[in-house]
Amino acid sequence: MTDIALITGGSNPERHVALAGARQVAAALRSRGHRVQVVDTASGVLPPDEEERRLGDAVGEAPPSAAELAELRARGLGPRLATLPEVRDAEAIFLVLHGEQGEDGVVQALLELAGLPHYTGSGVLGSAMAMDKDVTKRLCRDAGLPVAPWGRWPLARAEADALGWPLMVKPVGGGSSVGLARACCWEGLLAAAAAALADHPELMVESFLTGRELTAGVLEDRALAVGEIVTASGVFDYKAKYTPGAAEEIFPADVSEALADRLRELALAVHRTLRLRDFSRVDFRLDAGGEPHVLEVNTLPGFTATSLLPQSAAATGIVFEDLCERIALLAAARRPGS
Repeated sequence: MTDIALITGGSNPERHVALAGARQVAAALRSRGHRVQVVDTASGVLPPDEEERRLGDAVGEAPPSAAELAELRARGLGPRLATLPEVRDAEAIFLVLHGEQGEDGVVQALLELAGLPHYTGSGVLGSAMAMDKDVTKRLCRDAGLPVAPWGRWPLARAEADALGWPLMVKPVGGGSSVGLARACCWEGLLAAAAAALADHPELMVESFLTGRELTAGVLEDRALAVGEIVTASGVFDYKAKYTPGAAEEIFPADVSEALADRLRELALAVHRTLRLRDFSRVDFRLDAGGEPHVLEVNTLPGFTATSLLPQSAAATGIVFEDLCERIALLAAARRPGS
């Protein structure tokens, strides 16, 4: 039996995603006999009745409003998070966080400075590099890994034309496809960029590859099963991710053995190139000729039983409860004096 602090919530647009995952992770760990204390970065330690009320079952079709997020940031724990006895004395710290100040190395750095290195997932450097999509693509390209053509915003019209239409507008940081938009012409690109800049300070523009969208998880330096994501619009945005029935997620994907092997090889190569740890999930898109390209990597991917990483693990025979426990025990092994 292990005493586990499960840190969740956050004060960014992916808060609801984190809370939904935390509910299921806590239940999975408790089913294995571990003691779990849930800590919300915005409000602190959650007693059982408050945990039941705050941890939602569903994510919803839209992220929290700007006003909600501003309130959460104003009353958040900040550095006090690492001083809570429930966190400081835990044998393992399970992070169910996403996005800014969750997946980007900030919380990881806080825990490291407090002498608490026994948290789940990647360290400070890997988390920070993977969170920046532009840095990720540059490192992958320099390592000889295929990436979709892209450029940093702002771009000249000639540069956009050279990338080819349609184009995807993406925030450089953040996740859950918040701020993602497809543009089919220069005027549409200007409008999409202006809308995204209202909430995201840095953007990139990427060629939209017309082939299938695929993903593969990594666990303990081993690539898991390949899955396919199918949406009616062809874009796996926030609404498609969290609206029931809006996307079909197929594990294992119906692809050739050669392509599946190639994708697993690439997922592991990305994981190692970015110096990641314990687990990750890498997303791909095929081009018109069927060749895979790396889109991005997630160091703290979604963690409900039906999220993509747990599905990738389940397709290799690792059930959700075992996945959560294995990850928690990897963190516990890093506890000083363990």
